Amino acid sequence: MKFSVSREDFLKPLQLVVGVVERRQTLPILSNVLINLSDGRLSLTGTDLEVEIVGHLSLVSPAESGEITVPARKLMDICRSLPDGAEITLSEEGGRVQVTSGRSRFTLSSLPANEFPNVDDGPGKCEFSIEQNSFKQLIDHTAFAMAQQDVRYYLNGMLLEVGNDRVRAVATDGHRLAMMDTQVAGLPGELTQVILPRKGVIELSRLLSDEGEVSVVLGNNHIRIATADFRFTSKLVDGAYPDYDRVLPKGGDKEMVGSREELKNAFSRTAILSNEKYRGVRLLLSEGQLTLVANNPEQEEAQEEVTVDYSSDELEVGFNVSYVIDVLNVLRGETARFTLSDANSSALIEDPENESAVYVVMPMRL
Repeated sequence: MKFSVSREDFLKPLQLVVGVVERRQTLPILSNVLINLSDGRLSLTGTDLEVEIVGHLSLVSPAESGEITVPARKLMDICRSLPDGAEITLSEEGGRVQVTSGRSRFTLSSLPANEFPNVDDGPGKCEFSIEQNSFKQLIDHTAFAMAQQDVRYYLNGMLLEVGNDRVRAVATDGHRLAMMDTQVAGLPGELTQVILPRKGVIELSRLLSDEGEVSVVLGNNHIRIATADFRFTSKLVDGAYPDYDRVLPKGGDKEMVGSREELKNAFSRTAILSNEKYRGVRLLLSEGQLTLVANNPEQEEAQEEVTVDYSSDELEVGFNVSYVIDVLNVLRGETARFTLSDANSSALIEDPENESAVYVVMPMRL
């Protein structure tokens, strides 16, 4: 195996796959990247047995086909440290890999390619194409609400629901919920639900760009997403996602609309003196005004007043301020709408100009 490639062209697929490679692996080969060259097409593969990413690159100069695995991070560090515009030649001889560029020469250890694990993706039960930026938005506007290390393992991922000409992403940690839809023509009427694991969601958000389409294949145990530049495969979480529709508050009769930026800044300032553990902030709503109050065990207090559009009865309710700020950070419109009913009910937060996304935050007793 031998090929030459420019530093920039080689770094692009290498950076795509190296994110999924863990530094500390139980299997030594999992810290390696698989390099495969055939018919002038170079493929780089990284996996942690749960998520697999393959980056593609077409070579211009003649090359000798073959496949080999090399330490991913070391190869990446070598390529990054070379000067811009450098030409890299990689060749394999006697189970070791030579990387040369100009007057630099590196010899890396290697492991046999036939030992590299393959994430078996099986047949698909639902296939569709979607704009990359639409898919990326779905993930970026909901992923923050995933649980981190919940014993209810299915909450540590994201629900993807496909059908009825729409794709919906739902994430919840039991205290808040984020949901967003996007229209995709030609999807079947019956709904297909899958749960993506947390790491898969994070890697996918990193891979997707703002241009072009991706093809998505949902299988019984895997999801596969492909473009001309990469192929992403992830195992799915085996479990039943909770009925998120029951969590959505219905019949809220109190509506508050305010400037998203003003509200975000006011919540952020109030949060400074909130209890570091519970992060609680009281919202006092009265005609045309929202008052935010936070206290902490050191007897310190913060108070903010914001002019809002509100004309219902006075209401006092508490929320985790971090959850509210997370929502205000992902909304894109000028204003934010809070729909409430009483002190013991969840708040529904939306962008009045774009109702494809809804957010639910449970109240706190303060």
